[in-house]
Amino acid sequence: MQTSPTTKVALFASGSGTNAQRIIDYFKDNKSIEISMLLSNNPEAYALTRAQHANVPTRVFTKAEFKDSSVIVDELKAAGISWIILAGFLWLIPKHLIQAYPVSMLNIHPALLPNFGGKGMYGMHVHKAVIETGAKQTGITIHKVNEEYDKGEIVFQAAFDVLPTDTPETVAEKIHALEYEHFPRIIEEQIIKLK
Repeated sequence: MQTSPTTKVALFASGSGTNAQRIIDYFKDNKSIEISMLLSNNPEAYALTRAQHANVPTRVFTKAEFKDSSVIVDELKAAGISWIILAGFLWLIPKHLIQAYPVSMLNIHPALLPNFGGKGMYGMHVHKAVIETGAKQTGITIHKVNEEYDKGEIVFQAAFDVLPTDTPETVAEKIHALEYEHFPRIIEEQIIKLK
């Protein structure tokens, strides 16, 4: 019986890496999907420590390496990476990276796109905007990545009602719960779909 080759995945993260941790844990014993590396633009990102504890190789890169050269694409290709997952990664993805992974790059956004998306809309900025504008619902969006912030094809959304008692902090907690529940599963579904 022929087994299909392992799909190698790279995570990109800029911060504490709670989503990265969930994804690493979810795929830890998976024989066909492997989290092969975690890359960050932030040498202080706790996501790097999380990856190291899980024996996932890490790489910190500069803005010039990322935006102005093919170094990162070359390294990903050399490592056999076929999927990129943005797990709390804050930089806009440059054109050459999107061209290298046109259908196999996913991002998660902590709101129901197209609402509350775009440059500067991440983390607590999003949750504050949700509360301040009196939005009735919010949630998560998992989407493909293109050259604009939060504009790629939507793959999955999960929503909840915003309660009158909600604060940005309580919204953040509910968003995290949805991210942890759905993101690893949707990644797996999307990878299997394209195999």
